[in-house]
Amino acid sequence: MKPILLIDFGSTYTKVTAIDIENGVLLGSSQDSTTIEDDVRIGMNKALDKLYQQTGIAVEDYYDKYACSSAAGGLNMVSIGLVPSLTLEAAKRAALGAGAKVVGGFGFELSKGEIRQIEERNCDIIMLAGGTNGGNKATILHNAQMLANSSIDCPVLVCGNVSVQDDVAEILEAGGKQYYLADNVLPEVSQVCVEPAQEVIRQIFVKHITKAKGLEHAAEFIGRDIIPTPKASLNAATLLAEGSRHETGLGSVLVLEIGGATINVHSVCENKPVNPNTVMRGLPEGKIKRTVEGDLGIRWNSDTICDLVTPEGIRDNLRRLAPEVDAEAIDPAEYTAFMRQNTSYKPQTDEEWAFDVALAYSAASVAVRRHAGTAKMEAMAMGEVEVQRGKNLTEVPTVIGVGGIFRYGRRPERVLPAATYSLRNPESLRPTNPSFYMDKNYILYAVGLLSQDYPDEALRFAKKYLVPVSRQETGAVDVAEYVHKQSVDQFQDLNAHAACHMGSFGC
Repeated sequence: MKPILLIDFGSTYTKVTAIDIENGVLLGSSQDSTTIEDDVRIGMNKALDKLYQQTGIAVEDYYDKYACSSAAGGLNMVSIGLVPSLTLEAAKRAALGAGAKVVGGFGFELSKGEIRQIEERNCDIIMLAGGTNGGNKATILHNAQMLANSSIDCPVLVCGNVSVQDDVAEILEAGGKQYYLADNVLPEVSQVCVEPAQEVIRQIFVKHITKAKGLEHAAEFIGRDIIPTPKASLNAATLLAEGSRHETGLGSVLVLEIGGATINVHSVCENKPVNPNTVMRGLPEGKIKRTVEGDLGIRWNSDTICDLVTPEGIRDNLRRLAPEVDAEAIDPAEYTAFMRQNTSYKPQTDEEWAFDVALAYSAASVAVRRHAGTAKMEAMAMGEVEVQRGKNLTEVPTVIGVGGIFRYGRRPERVLPAATYSLRNPESLRPTNPSFYMDKNYILYAVGLLSQDYPDEALRFAKKYLVPVSRQETGAVDVAEYVHKQSVDQFQDLNAHAACHMGSFGC
């Protein structure tokens, strides 16, 4: 046996998992409250004591240890760019792909009011971009001076126009700011380059953020760098999709991570036009993408979800997903307001358990719709053409559900179809007829951590413990089959986009 210890310092709970990497066996897992206010080792040690009761393995007997963290809000970042749809969007992608949570985005020249907003965000890193290489210089120089004159004391990552980076560095240094330089995230209008900036973000996280959040002693215990939890999840998604040297992956994947504070969506797939005649618009999409929806957490933002989807919309989902319960027994607006004030509340009745699934379904549908691209018919000089913006996920064959709802919920598999294509939103390029899996053992973060040094073993372990779910169990509708069963007249109210997609959906 070769036991490995994996730890996730979460915002609410510290989770610990023991895996026998030699035989690919889950030995045990436990959790306790994260004690970020005092010393994270207090909660960690309580969780480890519980794990010892399950496994009988003493801490000193683990062959290796790994850890990730989203404690104290995780890695909070503000992105600053030139044009919101170009350099600012490229900066956000770099931040999200590095495991950060973007708590603010600002375009063009910063005002004094915007500087005050940034000061109030209490962020961990500021990403300062702007201008393609050899392009606009004035905006990033102005923004550097505004930051230099501010009270902001977090590190500034400069990843804009390389021809002016030395001048930006001088301005920030004169203002007493810590700064780092990385290649431009948008060297050309049609080229996104995020990897160099992401590597520097990792260095800043290790050097500054771990210490600032009281994790330096935990890092000493682990004996290696702690990485952001979202980065571990993205590593796992990438491994599952692409495979490892000796183990075949699942192909393109979409991972739906539903939490109490946020919903994270990860996709790993090449972006393609929906058909050969489609016109692509916007920044090119990379193979690996992560989005974070900070307004869709199913506890901290339950009332916001209700406002977005409407009480009747959630009730409709409840009727459809759980016809066995009385949908009128709960007032969606009243109950979501209660959950927002009692974020640790656990459902008590059958109706409340079912409502939890309906709420998660409602939030997930919005989150994946935001993550996926769109394709719509638009009028142009040459006539009406189909225009695609963002990422085409229609051919993604695998959707994986992660988070507390999938581990502790009742009938959580009913949430998964929220990630798929819907004729209610025919322009949204979500997966059409994927296979479904659930992470009922909360192992995805562990897989991502293990993938750093044990990719083959990590992938085999994931395949063994991710739980496959049949389409019948989820209640998902096969789009092609559904369309075939309807008469043409019933779909005349759909826009021209839906009609043009019939062929690509196998109709």
